[in-house]
Amino acid sequence: MTDSREVLTRPAPGPDSSVPYGEHPDHVADLWFPRGDGPFPVAVVIHGGFWRAEYDRVHARPMCAALRDAGYLVCAPEYRRTGAGGGWPGTLDDTEAWLEALPELLGSRADTSRIGLIGHSAGGHLALWAATRAEVKGVVSLAGVCDLELASRLRLDEDAVGTLLGGTPESVPDRYEVANPVRLTPTEVKTVLLHGDADDIVPVEASRTYAAQAGPLCELRELPGTGHFAVIDPLSSAWPAVLQALADVLA
Repeated sequence: MTDSREVLTRPAPGPDSSVPYGEHPDHVADLWFPRGDGPFPVAVVIHGGFWRAEYDRVHARPMCAALRDAGYLVCAPEYRRTGAGGGWPGTLDDTEAWLEALPELLGSRADTSRIGLIGHSAGGHLALWAATRAEVKGVVSLAGVCDLELASRLRLDEDAVGTLLGGTPESVPDRYEVANPVRLTPTEVKTVLLHGDADDIVPVEASRTYAAQAGPLCELRELPGTGHFAVIDPLSSAWPAVLQALADVLA
């Protein structure tokens, strides 16, 4: 299966609206609405990019538009990233802030009993973390950085986790205790981890270690021959598995 970064810059329809949830320029959420009055199930898309400022929610627009076309009301919140006011604790503070604002952001066409968090890479980490702090129906992690301590040991993306949390598990253990989803298991919501076994950016072991401790509500679905970006590409052969995972956690 091909795994091209082209999806990150592919033109895609912009959101129907953008709504602030705070005062910072990054405190904004983009919204895509299916046709009709609803209520529609909700897909909250949390973008990846190793929590770094150079990657924002725009690169997730192909995915957001495709989920809208599949019948979901899509919300893509931005958050402060490292290099632009994020890191510890800003990135996690922003996640809590948009979670709190979510009912108001979504409006009257949302079925708030069927909210699914779907995050890619670093967004997978934030989705799993957010699910421990809000009432949502389910979570889908796409090639997620599900274990921050493993990511730190492997120094993924030149130690992106160390940049996020300001140190190693040995130097700032209290921060890993709060921020690492593995430390917050077992999960209390239905969770599907989708991860390609050919991912050379976030190895599948990150999802395997989380799944081993997450309990019976979590399922790991490994995608043979699949790399890191195929799971956010609506044109890839992995996309049906993404739609199925989201449908399953919201069923």
